Amino acid sequence: VQLQASGGGSVQPGGSLRLSCTASRFISDDYDIGWFRQAPGKEREEVSCTSRRDGHTRYGNSVKGRFTISRDNGRNTVYLQMNSLKSEDTAEYICAASALSGCSYPDYWGQGTQVTVSS
Repeated sequence: VQLQASGGGSVQPGGSLRLSCTASRFISDDYDIGWFRQAPGKEREEVSCTSRRDGHTRYGNSVKGRFTISRDNGRNTVYLQMNSLKSEDTAEYICAASALSGCSYPDYWGQGTQVTVSS
């Protein structure tokens, strides 16, 4: 599976962006999809995960209430809507597909898309 992330850019604090992660093939029954981010000098962290089975979603504490993950299985695409962005959200955002439930052990990683939040 190849994954392509897009939608990053530069935005002012309080602004919004929507990231897209498009898979090269049908993913709805086979993979949980997660968004991760990594800022310079920091460890990679899981931002959000969407389950293939029941649509269950989860979010990191730092983004709860601000970010929303969704998937369009017909388009093989997972979205991350990011609202009320803060400077600390600045990072490279990467999507990944996990055959195991829960996104913790990804099998496939996409290329990242840079998000910069700055005034």
